[in-house]
Amino acid sequence: MLTPPAGRLARLHYLPGTFRQLSSGDHVLCAVSGARIPLDMLRYWSAERQEAYASADIATRRLLGQA
Repeated sequence: MLTPPAGRLARLHYLPGTFRQLSSGDHVLCAVSGARIPLDMLRYWSAERQEAYASADIATRRLLGQA
């Protein structure tokens, strides 16, 4: 059985409340866990650190210096 292609990693510039896509792709990686985050599911990031996060819990821990 063949596995579907992994897709393409997008490059984003994170801004407060939004992001700008710099190169085409369908996902980014969580800066803490390495989990794949589809762009349509991306909700948490840091504009200051230019990092994406897979969940609110991960984002909170990272921003508090616990991850």
